[in-house]
Amino acid sequence: MIAPPWRIDVPELAIGTTATTTPMGAQAYAGAITSRAEQALRELGFEDWHVRSVVSRSLRSQLAGDRRLPMGRLTSGSPRERRLLGRLLWPRQAVVHRMDLVLPPPSGPDVVTLHDVVSWKFDDESAPVAAASAELRSADAVICVSRFTADEAERLLGLRAPIVIPNGVGDEYFAAAPLDAATLSHLGLQRPFVLYAGGSAARKNLPALAEAWRLVLDRIPTHDLALAGPRSPERDRIFATVPRVIHLGRLPDRLMPGLVASASTVVVPSLYEGFGLPALEAMAAGVPLLSSNRSSLPEVVGDGGTLVEPTGSGLAEGLEHVVAGGGDVAAAAQRGRRRAAEFTWDRSARRHAEVWTSLM
Repeated sequence: MIAPPWRIDVPELAIGTTATTTPMGAQAYAGAITSRAEQALRELGFEDWHVRSVVSRSLRSQLAGDRRLPMGRLTSGSPRERRLLGRLLWPRQAVVHRMDLVLPPPSGPDVVTLHDVVSWKFDDESAPVAAASAELRSADAVICVSRFTADEAERLLGLRAPIVIPNGVGDEYFAAAPLDAATLSHLGLQRPFVLYAGGSAARKNLPALAEAWRLVLDRIPTHDLALAGPRSPERDRIFATVPRVIHLGRLPDRLMPGLVASASTVVVPSLYEGFGLPALEAMAAGVPLLSSNRSSLPEVVGDGGTLVEPTGSGLAEGLEHVVAGGGDVAAAAQRGRRRAAEFTWDRSARRHAEVWTSLM
């Protein structure tokens, strides 16, 4: 890494995030790294660093935060406009880590996290921030959550030498116990179930999951398919006539580890993921995993789950195999739990700290 042309006399780290009403994987990442930042710095011998969390929100937002920004203007603004706003937003004597591309760049050391490049690849995703590609190329360090995302960023956006630091998985998934019968019944889960947890974007491949479920209905008659995550008109349309589907909607975070532990199988049918946190969470909980063999998922899953072609027939064959159980499925779940133990948030935070301190 090239030495930056500045010196920081008062070591300070400012971690920038944005407030949201629907926290997802990116917000879990931000919370995990921010909460561990000071400890990670101390473990590297940098005990004098001060860590500041900067949470930005829109001008009219009622969400908690300590900065208000014109988010719409930032999304479409010119590089010059964004640089000017960045000078007002960030502390001058700080290494700045932007965990959301909508946030403007600082005038000093700039670290950015890139979870994926879906905004540049899929029409049904949010459009990319207009200046994001150029800012990523000029940042002092870009952290990608998988080798797959790093390769995509190099190919599509022209990044040079992004740093790969995988996500972690929370201890709550390793310690997860199945939900009690009353809680499951309250959720509408009264039989064994296969769990899908995620969104409804096209890359999540829900039409293929619906097709697969139709194909296996008669072969696994004891199970329901439970769909966790925000409901949408598209999701409702896809599964409108599919039998034995339970729509759970978005559930509180505190319920998710127990829900995963209660499932007989977790299925991740995605065509494209920047990382694939639901797969890692299932592995940590020791639950048999059926995953697509596309994008970053083989990199995360390794031999800790069953990887299949994400077609209707491929997913159907995989579902029948994994739900049936057997020694090979149990062995894969055990390997998955061991593999998940390698993906800790503490380890991830320490590697982030190495990046931050390299820019001082």
